[in-house]
Amino acid sequence: MCRNIRPLFNFAPAATDDEVRAASLQFVRKVSGFTKPSQANQTVFDRAVDEVAVAARRLLDGLVTTAAPRDRATEAAKARLRTARRFGHEPVSAAPRTDPSPDADRR
Repeated sequence: MCRNIRPLFNFAPAATDDEVRAASLQFVRKVSGFTKPSQANQTVFDRAVDEVAVAARRLLDGLVTTAAPRDRATEAAKARLRTARRFGHEPVSAAPRTDPSPDADRR
């Protein structure tokens, strides 16, 4: 599976149309082999992204589960921890910096 395509089902809040379209774009890029199609292929490429987005939205809207919705922030923190373990470094915090930059008092 393409690493840039993320699961979109069973999150609170639900996946937005922008997220579905972004995943669809990544899927079409992967299948076609184009990051940016030529002008000759642009229309077909865009139509494919639109059709995949419609199908993905229909899928997400039709799926059911008894599991509680997952929290996006919690899942993102778990992913950062997995990445840190995988690559052997400290996890990157999503929290804003608390220490002021050296230039902060010059403004």
